[in-house]
Amino acid sequence: MSDSAFTNHFVYSQNVIEFVTVAAETCLLLEKLPETDKETFVDNFLKILPLLYLKTTLLKSPESVFDDEPMRFVTEDDYNEIKENIERLLGPDDSYLEVFHPDMPYSDTPVAAFISEDLADIYQELKDFAANYQTADIDVMNDALTVCLNAFSEHWGRKLLNALKALHSIRYASNVDKDDLQDMDYTQGKNRKS
Repeated sequence: MSDSAFTNHFVYSQNVIEFVTVAAETCLLLEKLPETDKETFVDNFLKILPLLYLKTTLLKSPESVFDDEPMRFVTEDDYNEIKENIERLLGPDDSYLEVFHPDMPYSDTPVAAFISEDLADIYQELKDFAANYQTADIDVMNDALTVCLNAFSEHWGRKLLNALKALHSIRYASNVDKDDLQDMDYTQGKNRKS
């Protein structure tokens, strides 16, 4: 195969390269958590998660070349380290109520979910993809992209959106002015009397 055939392959298209860039930056941010404070973490992920979602949705999943899935690189220890670093950073803000969980219709109580688990799951998929992409073997890169995009549609896209919503609440709930809350209470009380 000629050099131009390699560079014209889908895995080197502009949309894939942009996705790879955002995926790598997401992994890097998660790996640098011990150096990050909570406010910076929330701010960074409120910016990168929508971009990651957008760049992922611009891609079409290519057909797999191999019967077997690409190698997995993220170990259980890697996963747990990312998850625990997020838990430590967010403290009680790590948990949120999951309303779209498949078990929700059968549950008498709300289903709790965790930003740390969502982001660790996303990290695992992106890091495995990025490690396979770095092999520079077009067939491996192709199949790694296919696996990553299929996982996005199956689970990590939803987890991304859930984490984004929970992070939004953390960031903006603390900005609600107490006077605004009192005004809302007054207005709601006045409406109840009417």
